[in-house]
Amino acid sequence: MDWKRIAAIVYVFLTAGVVLFQIALALGAPWGAYAMGGAFPGQFPPSMRVAALVQAVVLIALAGVVLARAGVALPRWSRAARWLVWVVVAFSGLSLLLNLITPSAGERMIWAPVGFLLLVCSLVAARGKASVET
Repeated sequence: MDWKRIAAIVYVFLTAGVVLFQIALALGAPWGAYAMGGAFPGQFPPSMRVAALVQAVVLIALAGVVLARAGVALPRWSRAARWLVWVVVAFSGLSLLLNLITPSAGERMIWAPVGFLLLVCSLVAARGKASVET
């Protein structure tokens, strides 16, 4: 297995954790202090619960792009993934930055390392040719 595929799989597992966290927030988990700069400690209000679900859907799509670019899955996305993966890289970089500057210490401690790993994995997946191109 090549590094691009390994990076894509790691990206997906990390993203799955973030997606589960977002879904838990949407379902009322009292973890608001660890998201959105800690602006909503405890349970998210209804509008933020919807935002958490939207975020989960976006993250799933980003993971799909990384999988397609690395040739692990979704071969029909391969052509679009050539450029969409750079959107994933930009999103990952922005996410890392926001998690580094958040006023929430808990959010920094948990999500900054995850953001760093997502950025590295997306960069590895983005570089060079995909394993399966159409």
